[in-house]
Amino acid sequence: MRTNYSEHSSNENPEINISPLVDMVFLLLIFFIVTTVFVEETGVEVQKPKAASAQNLEKKSILLALTSEGRIVYGGREVRLSGLRGLVSRHLREQEIPVIILVDEQARSGVLVDVIDECKLAGAKQVSIAAERE
Repeated sequence: MRTNYSEHSSNENPEINISPLVDMVFLLLIFFIVTTVFVEETGVEVQKPKAASAQNLEKKSILLALTSEGRIVYGGREVRLSGLRGLVSRHLREQEIPVIILVDEQARSGVLVDVIDECKLAGAKQVSIAAERE
């Protein structure tokens, strides 16, 4: 007794199960969302001075803003000068990253010097002032 397999295969419609593929795509999507590094913004708008020697710096950094009124802002919240050293040192415990200060061009230089001093006393090795390219 001989069986003809071609007769059986023509009556059946083979289907591919794609549910494992959909599950894998969702897992990859979740993985990429979780591992993405987001850039932190300071939360205030400042008028940066222009400089011919401006350079692009690392994306991973501590961003501080100094407004024209002399307010220090980190992550949308105002920080007092006395609390700045603790804030910077907490971030530097995790890894050595630069501190970038976005300074309004109308800000007082004395306050800027105080902010730089507090960052250096907290252990920051690289403190930069953000500027726009001319």
